Amino acid sequence: MKKWLMNAAAALCFILGLIFAVVPGPSVIFFLIGLTLLAVHYPIARKYVRVCQTTLTRGCRLLDSKLAKK
Repeated sequence: MKKWLMNAAAALCFILGLIFAVVPGPSVIFFLIGLTLLAVHYPIARKYVRVCQTTLTRGCRLLDSKLAKK
């Protein structure tokens, strides 16, 4: 029952992420929440969470370095 509920919540977050990708909103946050919920039970989702973490960290460092130069 718990796994089913987590999967339903993850699907809802992905749907909200898709909706917010079209209209203004926090789509990345909902995608990450859905992926994190899936990572609790599925090891392949953990791999994608790590990829997202490293990509977002790299992007934030790049943005910080660009803003520090100004």
